[in-house]
Formats: sequence, structure tokens, C-alpha cells
Amino acid sequence: MGLFKKKVKEKQESALKMDIIKAKDWIILALCSSGYPVDTTLESLKEIDRFFDEQCGPNGLLSEQRGNRLFAIGAYIGEVIISTYGGEWICDDKDPMGEVNASIRLLDGTIIWPIQRAVKRYQNGAEDSIYAYACALNSK
Repeated sequence: MGLFKKKVKEKQESALKMDIIKAKDWIILALCSSGYPVDTTLESLKEIDRFFDEQCGPNGLLSEQRGNRLFAIGAYIGEVIISTYGGEWICDDKDPMGEVNASIRLLDGTIIWPIQRAVKRYQNGAEDSIYAYACALNSK
């Protein structure tokens, strides 16, 4: 019986991973209703770049609830990358900075941090393009 319980526990998703999925679903609805049609394709990351270009100012949508919105955008970016290239989220529910440190292990073993990438895009602007970043993963 102990072995069965251990296997069930291993199958349980981390709370952070479930938050990532919920955030991704929420941001899809929010972006679409704000005029940024996203559909979880690689091409839709161009809409994420457009969102950052248009919404980073003092009156933009990222002027409020910035942390939550960047987390959700990073979750979306990660899910697009996983669906495009394959991979899985690596989450540590015990990490106090887990929301920022959540990473993805791609099928080739490469580790990426899409939530951190969303923060960099916000901080640095177009030079940290999300679409270019995701496309560059294909060349690895």
C-alpha cells in the first residue's frame, strides 16, 4: 500500500504548476478581450510583443497588477513554447520566489525561464522580443 500512495503523490501536480495553467487561461481571455488575439501558437507571441509595446506606459494595462499580469504572460509564453517544442514545467512550491523561478525543461534538456523573460521584456523593451526568443529556441 505504501508504494501505491507514493506513486499517487508523484502524479500530483504542484500548486504552482496549477497556478501557471490557471494564469495562462486567464491571460488568454484578458488579452483577447483587450484586442490582442492570442491562440497559443508561436505566431501569437507577436501579439505578446505588441501588447508590451503598447501597454508598458503609465496608463497602460501593465501599470496595474503588474506582477500578476507578468506572471500570467510568462505562463502563456511557457505554454506556447511547450506546445511548440515539447517540454515540461519545473516548479518548486517551497521556493519563496517560485513564481519567478519556474522554468521549463525542453526535450533537448535546455532549461528556460519564460516568466523571467516576460519581466525582462517589460524592463528592457523590444530588444528582448518574446517572439524572437521563442523562435531562437528552434535553432538549439
